[in-house]
Amino acid sequence: MAKTAPYGAWQSPITSEVIVSNSIRLGSIHLDGSDIYWNELRPTEKGRSLIVRRTTDGEISDVTPTDFNVRTRVHEYGGGAYWIDQGEIYFANFLDQRLYQQSSDPVPKPLTPEQALRYADGVVDRPRQRLICVREDHTQSDQAAINTIVAIALDDQTQTVLVSGCDFYSTPRLSPDGTQLAWLSWNHPNMPWDGTELWVAKIATDGTLAKPQKVAGSLNESIFQPQWSPDGILYFIGDATGWWNLYRWHHQTIEPLYPLEAEFGLPQWGFGMSTYGFVSAQTLVCTYKHKGIQQLAQLDTTTLTLTKIDTPYASIGGLQVGADFIVFLGGSPRQPSVLVRFDLLTGETTELRRSSTLEIDQGYLSTPETITFPTSNNLSAYGIYYPPKNKDYIAPEGSRPPLLVKSHGGPTAATSSNFNPAIQYWTSRGFAVLDVNYGGSTGYGRAYRERLKGNWGIVDIDDCVNGANYLVAQGKADPEQLAIDGGSAGGYTTLGALTFRDVFKAGASYYGVSDMAALAMDTHKFESRYLDSLVGPYPERKDLYEARSPINFADQLSCPVIFLQGDEDKIVPPNQAELMVNALREKTIPVAYLLFEGEQHGFRKADNIKRALDAEFYFYSRVFGFEPAEELEAVEIWGL
Repeated sequence: MAKTAPYGAWQSPITSEVIVSNSIRLGSIHLDGSDIYWNELRPTEKGRSLIVRRTTDGEISDVTPTDFNVRTRVHEYGGGAYWIDQGEIYFANFLDQRLYQQSSDPVPKPLTPEQALRYADGVVDRPRQRLICVREDHTQSDQAAINTIVAIALDDQTQTVLVSGCDFYSTPRLSPDGTQLAWLSWNHPNMPWDGTELWVAKIATDGTLAKPQKVAGSLNESIFQPQWSPDGILYFIGDATGWWNLYRWHHQTIEPLYPLEAEFGLPQWGFGMSTYGFVSAQTLVCTYKHKGIQQLAQLDTTTLTLTKIDTPYASIGGLQVGADFIVFLGGSPRQPSVLVRFDLLTGETTELRRSSTLEIDQGYLSTPETITFPTSNNLSAYGIYYPPKNKDYIAPEGSRPPLLVKSHGGPTAATSSNFNPAIQYWTSRGFAVLDVNYGGSTGYGRAYRERLKGNWGIVDIDDCVNGANYLVAQGKADPEQLAIDGGSAGGYTTLGALTFRDVFKAGASYYGVSDMAALAMDTHKFESRYLDSLVGPYPERKDLYEARSPINFADQLSCPVIFLQGDEDKIVPPNQAELMVNALREKTIPVAYLLFEGEQHGFRKADNIKRALDAEFYFYSRVFGFEPAEELEAVEIWGL
């Protein structure tokens, strides 16, 4: 018999300890023949990232020595931290940001000097015995970092700049015969999803580049993932039509492959992202999102026929394609994501690694529902709704659950219905959750993405507020127990919603922005002009920055907030949180502040992830007046 207990007071087996002790983060898949490599971020190893390999005979083992951490800080967000060629591993080590080579000798050999240089997104130019990769130069501390594409000789480690002059570069890729190099470039104030350019150059006999030619892209066209086919034709994804679609460049002509109002590409927040690859010159496998649903498909490059491939997964990420198989991260609403090998000949699916060993009774899992709701300017926005679910409890008759609205980061990013134990943590305790894909989110075409242009701090907040109001009107949430949380840009939306609207009664900001002007003046190069498009150029539109910064309107904020922050965050420095905390303390509004030592932008250490999740729940229990079923470590709340 289910027991009757107030929402929020339900006992749940999905504890923070269970979540962090059983979970890893999977990503960055590479193929080397039939061997499969991937990256694992392990919270229980203090957030260390390492390379894992599965050999042809099915043996899985860690490759990275215990005193190395495979992670690059190029663009701060990293990605593309390692690459493989014929059993040779090349990787960036987080502590010193040097590149290392690891072969049969298990002790990695450094390839780059002990200087303020960072590297990412490389390929091996075997005929010339060198690496080609993106380099970010921080040696001039009084200047912005300098980004280039460089060649690094494997014998004497000399470095030669191949491409320079633009603010940013990514995806240097060699043609199969080694005679051409393709790459992407872009300049301030653009972000890569705003506009990039695809270039190709011939490689001269001395290894330098000759006759560079722009193939596609502009200030208003975003190019993603250039890749050479086995027969030497350059393919890429571009959004000239308003949707990221597949194209190829052949005989100086650009040809669309399968025009569709769907997104074959992604916002390039990190290096090494992949949504398609080649089985052969005649066949490629791709993934795309159409009307909110992700598909896996096979494209015949001769007939241009697209054939869907059925899998049991609702989402597919990090796609890598082999001769007769593919490997990807498969996600579904009710199971942790898994690393999957899919046989293209037989359709057989082999799960190689789970992101969590967590085994949860389905009776404690909330099933997500994709919703569309009305928002400002007679438009619609999207979200994923999770009702409270715990087989052991029912709520008192007539009561409504507290609602936690989640605002994703980016803000140019998106949330999905993939299984998220941190969301199930809330729903199994009696909270409803709404994960909002506000205007500006990706996966719905360029027009939806550009709703946020000039409107950050307006559209995103409106959509979160309207999503909460929609669920209240549906009878699915208690209007007196509405909370909002988010990290980074989502933390800004959280603070903005709490400051400039009066719908939410509490919130949690994870390394969120409170002062837009401070962010514009004090952040890393990659995002230093991001706000030009989201808000306006600074300082020319200083008025907008001041008007949309919660720190300037702390007098309007009259509900409790908890701030969670890493002390080494270079993207949103701790002073962003501390300015707001101090303002709230002066007003004696309930506020809590947790500063996590050794954390950057996003928490990676198990103890800190656990502490942050429990602290937020404890904070709401004190604010909303319910008693948690378990004993939680107390949080100091000033002004309560």
